[in-house]
Amino acid sequence: MRYGIYFDEANKIDQPDKMYSYYGAYGGSEQVMTEIISSVQGIFEKLGTKSELHFREYNHDKHLEKYFRVLNHIINQEININLLVVNNMEAQSIAQQLDLTTMELRSLFYIKIPERLFYGITRELTDQMDVEIKIDHNDEYDVLGLHSKIKEQMNAHSVYRNKRYKITSVESEKSHESIPLQIIDTFMGIVVFLMEQSYTGKSDAVRIKSDLIYRFLSQGSNVERFQSQIKLYAWNGSENLSELSIGNYMSRFMIRQTQYDVVEMNRLQAIRLRNPDLTSKEYREMMEYSNSRFRTLLGYLDELDGKGRNTFLM
Repeated sequence: MRYGIYFDEANKIDQPDKMYSYYGAYGGSEQVMTEIISSVQGIFEKLGTKSELHFREYNHDKHLEKYFRVLNHIINQEININLLVVNNMEAQSIAQQLDLTTMELRSLFYIKIPERLFYGITRELTDQMDVEIKIDHNDEYDVLGLHSKIKEQMNAHSVYRNKRYKITSVESEKSHESIPLQIIDTFMGIVVFLMEQSYTGKSDAVRIKSDLIYRFLSQGSNVERFQSQIKLYAWNGSENLSELSIGNYMSRFMIRQTQYDVVEMNRLQAIRLRNPDLTSKEYREMMEYSNSRFRTLLGYLDELDGKGRNTFLM
């Protein structure tokens, strides 16, 4: 049997003004991955879109339906996502104590971090598995020889602990050619957004991302599945990782977003009572929303009319 793991990162250990860097691994059997890729491609084709999923670039809600449908579909499959948060200040402090250069620090962390993430996924495997690992293309990984080092260490780990998997390949893929890499990018982007409380910002981009996340989490049992299928760990300079409760970050966001939406819907309802016959576009203009937030307005109108927030998406 075959199993696939996909790896991506956000921020760098030595990136200025970034207290944390984030690393994510997304795993599933070949059958599950094939079905997911086929389903996501079907969503893309139905919506007539070819652009890749990239959470950082989600700044216009014309793409709301694509992101919502993909996220809602993926979270309801049998998947495993492990995320690791690294305290950059601690890492840099240790590097200084050991007189390590930035490149030496990266080299060590880029081997150990993927190993911990991949082990968190492969330790659940019970059948004999050939594992293929795909890493988002990065020239720096080639310089560090990351691919061969991961393969060697993971196979040594499997033999030493008497596991039943074998790493058959570790290869780079470009994200625009890999739906699974786009998926881990998007889920990791959401978690980073929640952890760093980016939703407290006031820009259109922040409000657009917040609307997407709120819609996605509030659909069906997605909150519960998000908590059960995404494991979050932190490294703060000690040997053992700390498991974090992703639910704490979600609940803070959901409370704040609900409060924000209530205020905005009350404002919209007051406008509608004074002007009952306006078009959606005119209501958007009176709310002083940019065109990039038009679907946020449609969601509010549906809720005010007694429908679900995601009615026009489902």
